[in-house]
Amino acid sequence: MGNLTRRSLLLRGSLGLAAGMLARPHVANAAATTVETWWNQGYLPEEDVSFRALVADYEKASGDKIDYSLIPNAPLRQKEISAIQSGGVPDVMEVADIRFTPLNAWDDHLIDLGDIIEPGKSSYSPTALSCCYHYNNTTKKRAYYMAPMKLGSWPFHFWRSLVEKAGYKISDIPNTWDAFLDFFMPVQDKLRAQGMRNVYAYGYQLAGNGGDPIVTFNQFMIAYGGKDFITPDGKLHTDPRVREAAVKGLVKLTTPYKEGYVPPGVVSWNDADDNNAFHSKLMVMDFDGSISTELALYNNKEEYDATATHGLPLGNNGEQVHAQVVGFGPTIPKGAKNVAAAKEFIKYMLEPKVLNQYLKGGLGRFAIPMPEMAKSDPFWLKEDPHRTVHTEQTLFGPTLPIYEAYNPAIAEVDAEHVFSVAEFDVLKNGMAPEAAIDKAFKRAEEIFAKYQIA
Repeated sequence: MGNLTRRSLLLRGSLGLAAGMLARPHVANAAATTVETWWNQGYLPEEDVSFRALVADYEKASGDKIDYSLIPNAPLRQKEISAIQSGGVPDVMEVADIRFTPLNAWDDHLIDLGDIIEPGKSSYSPTALSCCYHYNNTTKKRAYYMAPMKLGSWPFHFWRSLVEKAGYKISDIPNTWDAFLDFFMPVQDKLRAQGMRNVYAYGYQLAGNGGDPIVTFNQFMIAYGGKDFITPDGKLHTDPRVREAAVKGLVKLTTPYKEGYVPPGVVSWNDADDNNAFHSKLMVMDFDGSISTELALYNNKEEYDATATHGLPLGNNGEQVHAQVVGFGPTIPKGAKNVAAAKEFIKYMLEPKVLNQYLKGGLGRFAIPMPEMAKSDPFWLKEDPHRTVHTEQTLFGPTLPIYEAYNPAIAEVDAEHVFSVAEFDVLKNGMAPEAAIDKAFKRAEEIFAKYQIA
């Protein structure tokens, strides 16, 4: 496993026991250090409980103190950006925004974590590694600037109970892209005929804020053959094949809205609004990352079982569609006061049994980035149908990292919500989809010209 410090060797000796039980309650003679840590507050309370347990176990084993703050996602995004700009950084921060790591790696604001990740590299899925491997414009090379801890992908979510109320069986749902999507429009029609006047087929995110609208557009473009919009070498492709896929995706997203199959308010939703709308049964089907939608109902078994998680349908050509995968985990900003101790803490969190226990404690909202661990623990693939679908899509189907992993230029494209503007151009300005995509591609090309990767 490469070169290890005395402390990490002692920590490794403490693993492998039941959750919360460590063989060594304290590492003798190790100088105690306080590691200031900023972490995402969980979407579920169980996630915070699990993180606190991880911290407590580490403090017992290491003798170090983890001075942590659990901060809601949106405020954490802003806090991390401000900290980088001001220089007032903690020792460890969990990445809260898909654009944060690629942009700050490009600007040389983050510590290379390769010495942590390389020794256990074979344990991770290739896509999990790609999510953490970013280009530094100062060193002119890529490196690992985030540790892979949590993986998520974007499945579909629907109310099984509403599909059945409309007179259909789950087995009636087709499994090719257009046929799958089109299935839900007559479900809305039949539910409304029964008196459900405020139910919609879809809850697509078409807003100009947050991350969900960005990934939704990208996944639709990928489904129509536009996977190589950005390739692993960081190159942007706006050739006719990708353009056709983007146009088809744009049409498929905007047409149901214009025809009254999507709530009018989606154009101003934030990333949590679709979850809330789904829970209130405002729509039958949603497209959203991870299984947070279902897990919010976890303690209400009747409601939880009334929902279904559905992996990406096949493409219209019958082939599997690549799923976008996002990774989240800790990073160490330059200027951190206790880099060595911060790395020891991250090493501990990445221990397979520790990481597995932590993610299971959070009810598996995020998938573990280690395929063999997922296969060996029934929790991931056997015990729960929602978790099984998400894990299979994230780890074992065809995947690619979100495009930000390939080139931070797309982070700037997305910060401007270039493709949300294209949706507005079609919905509000009457622009033809082809013209809206040409306008979006032109702006993307202008931004990419500033980010040349050797």
